[in-house]
Amino acid sequence: MSDESNKYWYNLETKQVEQGFASPMVDRAGPFDTAEEAARAPELLRQRSEQWNEDDARDANWGSDGATA
Repeated sequence: MSDESNKYWYNLETKQVEQGFASPMVDRAGPFDTAEEAARAPELLRQRSEQWNEDDARDANWGSDGATA
């Protein structure tokens, strides 16, 4: 298991990249391997959220094509 205290995190409150456990868990997104990756956290979170929404919509419509078993 990797040592997450050496990883990078994006602080959702301060909008800053931090290394290690500098702030409370509720305020952090991550971990990320690099500071550059952590700095992209808002973009990555938005992309993942959009993908989850698309997946949820697809799941909600599954089987609604009128076909019966």
